[in-house]
Amino acid sequence: MSSYALRLPESLKQAAKRIAAADDTTMNQFFVVAIAEKISAMETAKFFEQRAALSSAGAAQSAWDKVGSNAAPTDDKWSQ
Repeated sequence: MSSYALRLPESLKQAAKRIAAADDTTMNQFFVVAIAEKISAMETAKFFEQRAALSSAGAAQSAWDKVGSNAAPTDDKWSQ
């Protein structure tokens, strides 16, 4: 485990302190989770960008054609 001195505006510190307390955790844990969530989101986006670059419209259509009539029915309340 390593340490990193973090400088942040007082308003962010107070908000983090309030949210951490409401979640019954420490500010350190709050920051660790927040950073992990951001890294996860960015790496997930990168993963899908890489997958999209390897795909083709023909392959996508071929996959949809295999679904055929087995597709889940749509719920009319959402399509209105």
